[in-house]
Amino acid sequence: MATDEAVQSTNDDASECKMSAVRLGYWDDKFVHILVRGTERKPPEINRGYFARTEGVGIFVKKFLKKAGEKCQIISFGAGYDTLYWRLKEQHYAFDNFTEIDFPTVTARKCYAIKRSKVLLDGLGVSDGEVRLSSTELHGGNYHLVGADLRNLGEVATKLRESEINYDLPTLFLAECVLVYIEAASIENLLSWLVQQFHNALFVNYEQVNMCDRFGEIMLENLRARGCPLSGVDSCRSLETQTKRFIDSNWDGARAWTMVDIYAAIDPSERHRIEEIEMLDERELLIQLFQHYCIVIAWKGEMFDSISLTDYDD
Repeated sequence: MATDEAVQSTNDDASECKMSAVRLGYWDDKFVHILVRGTERKPPEINRGYFARTEGVGIFVKKFLKKAGEKCQIISFGAGYDTLYWRLKEQHYAFDNFTEIDFPTVTARKCYAIKRSKVLLDGLGVSDGEVRLSSTELHGGNYHLVGADLRNLGEVATKLRESEINYDLPTLFLAECVLVYIEAASIENLLSWLVQQFHNALFVNYEQVNMCDRFGEIMLENLRARGCPLSGVDSCRSLETQTKRFIDSNWDGARAWTMVDIYAAIDPSERHRIEEIEMLDERELLIQLFQHYCIVIAWKGEMFDSISLTDYDD
């Protein structure tokens, strides 16, 4: 479908934006250049926005790992060219299973890049003979990269089984600008199915919010012009609609923050460091961008119900 192809192209855009920020020193990622070839320098507000996105999601990933311990697993939906697996391994975090799911056309390109990279293959911590590789999928050690359409629950279930997912282990689900591209009914089916299958789970979702004002309308118009209608945009009207999506799908609870709050929660010394990298002429534009993106967390079971942006859950 043409729409699917347009959605897949947003992965390339996001990856190039991350590459731009990493090259300037916003955060350390020794692996992104292997997967992303983009060389264009992005505007300062875009670089800072992607820093906030990466740092914000990272806050909750680390809170999950601290709560869950080493016997846990991470499932990343629409992972694209993300390098989180290798970055966590480099920082000596331990987990039983890390599974990435995306369209097969996307996973095929990532498989090809991993296959050609000694750094990424070595990062799996296994010998060549222990890596199972096809044109669109890779299984090596506790890392699994599989192709599936999230709208097809049967396909998702099959790929999770092939990735040796254990439904009894604490599980983190990650989605960054993924659910918004999928029809509401399909997302409700996916979220309801997940909450039925997993006993203790945390879902971290980065996505658009406050899309009903003029700034949000312009964002929508730009995406539609690229062939990317946001089929799930109704859940992006407010923080309340963002959390309601999970509550209506029988998750035990949910919390949400705009990126204004997320950015303010980042360690002040780290904020000061990255604010020295580039002068920001359009500060008002950055604030508007932060007001129109959010991080939502939802949980199943008591293990993660105290996780929040504040420190009281640590």
